[in-house]
Amino acid sequence: MITVYDDRYKEKVIKLILHVQNVEYEVGIRVEEQPDILDIQSNYIYDGGNFWVALNDNGEVVGSIGLQKKNNEVAVLKKFFVYKDYRGKEVGIGTGLYETLLVFAKKQGFTKVILDTPSKATRSHRFYKKVGFKEIVKEDLPIKYDYPDRDSLIFELDLSKKEY
Repeated sequence: MITVYDDRYKEKVIKLILHVQNVEYEVGIRVEEQPDILDIQSNYIYDGGNFWVALNDNGEVVGSIGLQKKNNEVAVLKKFFVYKDYRGKEVGIGTGLYETLLVFAKKQGFTKVILDTPSKATRSHRFYKKVGFKEIVKEDLPIKYDYPDRDSLIFELDLSKKEY
């Protein structure tokens, strides 16, 4: 089940994010380097974006995805993580989270969604390319935003050109 974030999920979301980043991908990002996850309400929801969690049949957090509004046209996809045992098209957690975000982004009128992802996260790169994201260079970002750069790749999805 995919639901809008609520603070009761805070610790489980942080645990998910840190596990995937640092245990699975060995990126080495501390929670202090990503203060947005310490106050998801203020950093995502109150500003016109949103944040969702995927729950398994036991109500445990198994995935997350966030969308930060940067201006009326551009949003940033962030914190898209799914525990290893819940990945793959057979399970559909990642696709469900992504489609939920996409529907929201279109309803809000965003024309571009951008994201950064560590170069090590090759499985993520394949997913983003498959759903229409194009890799861009940092200098071509349509907005300025801070991210903990770990040899990151930048991707952009042009919602104004893509048919869904």
